[in-house]
Amino acid sequence: MRSAVFLDRDGVLNRTVMRDGRAASPRALGEFHLLPGVRAAAETLDAAGLLAIVVTNQPDLARGRLDCAELDRMHEHLCKHVRVAAIYICPHDDADGCACRKPKPGLLLRAARDWNIRLEQSWMVGDTEKDIEAGKAASCTTLWIGSDPTSARTAPDFVASDFPAAARAILQQFRRRRRFALARSEAGARQ
Repeated sequence: MRSAVFLDRDGVLNRTVMRDGRAASPRALGEFHLLPGVRAAAETLDAAGLLAIVVTNQPDLARGRLDCAELDRMHEHLCKHVRVAAIYICPHDDADGCACRKPKPGLLLRAARDWNIRLEQSWMVGDTEKDIEAGKAASCTTLWIGSDPTSARTAPDFVASDFPAAARAILQQFRRRRRFALARSEAGARQ
């Protein structure tokens, strides 16, 4: 089985846009701008053998504010510039009661089935409490992007300033886990 890094999209890989004084998802390719260091960070994860999988709520689809073709253009741009294995989208709004909208873990569980991922050896990286809750519900190690989430009801396992810092922290933990597993395996072989 494989390990993965599940990535929220908006605020982690690309900039959010301001609408009515609040951070929001881009609705057009012209608003879709990757954050600094994202490409290199994803490449380091890939080089270590970790799958980078985007899991994103896109309720503007259900609300009629985002065109599917425009979302496809944004994701084509993302995949052209950032090494990700797959993108999983929840197109629903809160009222739909679906199993895929974060904080529910449906997107992560589906990706785990599709890619033979061991969730307890994987990470969820996000910038909202919904991301952290989804990761915890799927048994992933969680990493919050941004300032310290002291007001959050669900505490993340780690905090990083941005995705590049998150990738460094994940690689450190991943290598530590691999060394520990190797040491256990060698100790078992000697007995």
